[in-house]
Amino acid sequence: MKKILLFGAGKSATVLIGYLLRHARTENWTLTIADIDREPAQSKLNGHEQGKAVVVDLNDPQARKQLVEDADIVISMLPPSFHVRIAEDCVKCKKHFLNASYIDDGLRQLKSLIEKDNLLFLCETGLDPGIDHMSAMQLFDKIRSKGGTISSFRSHCGGLIAPEDDNNPWHYKISWNPRNIALAGYAGAVYKEHNVITERSYPEVFENCPVLEIPPLGKWACYPNRNSLAYIPVYQLENTATIIRNTLRHPDFCTAWYYIVIAGLSTPTDDLMLTNFQGKSIKDWFTACLNVHTKSETFDDFLERCVAAPRQELVRHLFHYLGFFSDERIPNHVRSSADILQYLLETRLPLAAGDRDMIIMIHEIGYEIQGQQRKTVSSLMVKGDDALHTAMAKTVGLPLGIAARLILNGRITTTGLQIPVIKELYIPILAELEQNGIRFTEDDHPMPAGF
Repeated sequence: MKKILLFGAGKSATVLIGYLLRHARTENWTLTIADIDREPAQSKLNGHEQGKAVVVDLNDPQARKQLVEDADIVISMLPPSFHVRIAEDCVKCKKHFLNASYIDDGLRQLKSLIEKDNLLFLCETGLDPGIDHMSAMQLFDKIRSKGGTISSFRSHCGGLIAPEDDNNPWHYKISWNPRNIALAGYAGAVYKEHNVITERSYPEVFENCPVLEIPPLGKWACYPNRNSLAYIPVYQLENTATIIRNTLRHPDFCTAWYYIVIAGLSTPTDDLMLTNFQGKSIKDWFTACLNVHTKSETFDDFLERCVAAPRQELVRHLFHYLGFFSDERIPNHVRSSADILQYLLETRLPLAAGDRDMIIMIHEIGYEIQGQQRKTVSSLMVKGDDALHTAMAKTVGLPLGIAARLILNGRITTTGLQIPVIKELYIPILAELEQNGIRFTEDDHPMPAGF
């Protein structure tokens, strides 16, 4: 009997756990969920006889290693900072390793050891990154197989709230790791458009975001996501004039978030300042941030100094809604402004039990074939069932579950440090995703001028 070890039972793990348990009997495997808290793991196992929950101290190397040694394959749904610890254990114990996060320098340093022992460390196999890679590469390979040449690539993805449950002025609710939302754009962004490389700083990421209209779902602002240039060699787009990977949000969200950033309300490293606010109110902290970062004594000063007149009432309304003027005491656990912002996001923008979230992913690919300029648009829209079985959990968890199944069945045999951009990986994973309702539609037409 094969043994699967999953680290983490958080928001995005729900559908993954359900998939692995649903196939446990027919595939003859067991699932062990390791988490710092037993309750969420046990609740998601729901008494399944081939699953068990264990409590683990992630800072205890012996406890981690003991769990990894007993497994055939290891999946991490932990925050990215923990992946390297688990990955190092997998190298020592010679176990395959899967996660949905970006490959970082810590994992790259393990590359030679992974290859030496013929292990597969499959990363970036969730939604974005993950399904975006697989669906894009499938399109690229299809165009190239017909003799086409890629001239531009714009990819857009957003974890959003379904229109029927959009009932707050931010037009957003939390369906995944709120820490990642609080720190979105913190590293800035770089991309290439019409052969011009553009770098954007943290505030500039959210400044004057272009709007993409997606009938019948409305208009969505696009902000650039991290380093798009890193995927030029991955996607084999060295001669492509445009490559931009964007995140989608409601235009009002991006407008207000820009002012959150310039007001210093999302800074993750200002713990020294925050020690002066223990026991004080969120409003006290908010006013202090305005003074420190924008030299504004009051919020009205901030609006006058930093916000264009047509946007002032919108920013005032959204800041009020998120709780920046609250007399509530700052929670004891916070250590930075980003911690407070995360707390406000979680408490002011929760996904209610019956709410449905929504994933939108759009690829726009310009290409030349037989002397003609054409454009392919590939679109995905997925809605969740409720606040537990979300679209985010489906699109992040299912690719990992499918990949684990294919590896254990011997249908995936590639090794090394990989992301799912080769046919052996993306073809079977996308095929099974389609069976689970995660399906793209395509439209191909002559290229419009200026694309």
